[in-house]
Amino acid sequence: MAPSGHAAAAPSGFVDGAVAETEPRLERPDRDPAAPPDGVTREPQAQIAAEPGPHPAETTAQVDRNGSIDTGASCTAPQLRRFIKSRPYVPMHELRRRFGINGGEDDVTLVELAGGRVFVGLPPREGALLGELLRGGEIGYELSLDPRSPVVVGLYPMRPVART
Repeated sequence: MAPSGHAAAAPSGFVDGAVAETEPRLERPDRDPAAPPDGVTREPQAQIAAEPGPHPAETTAQVDRNGSIDTGASCTAPQLRRFIKSRPYVPMHELRRRFGINGGEDDVTLVELAGGRVFVGLPPREGALLGELLRGGEIGYELSLDPRSPVVVGLYPMRPVART
């Protein structure tokens, strides 16, 4: 407390209850304004190609004569067999997701079987692999009921019949 009759000294930076203006902060002239603050490091960023044309990610995907998009991801017949046999039922979308099979929206492969023909919603290569497993009796299939058509919507493993 200030002695009576004397006004209390204002804290520094204040003049009669108001904030006093301080000197403006000057930026260091040797510092790049786009540079990160002191003590912060930035990871180097990939350079963007200046010339037009396809980028490396675009060159890996190819479109075949049916309009299917082939991204290079593929699977083998043994991988398909193992995956299908490890589960009681595999919907077609799960098969696509598991193996990263990305094709066109309307990719359908015709598979000829002894009892007729079915359509598999996979690109030609993977559809042919699945057709081999279906014809060999290693896996079974479920067809679409709405609409009633020979389109495979799911797969399940076939258990071998014990021979005596």
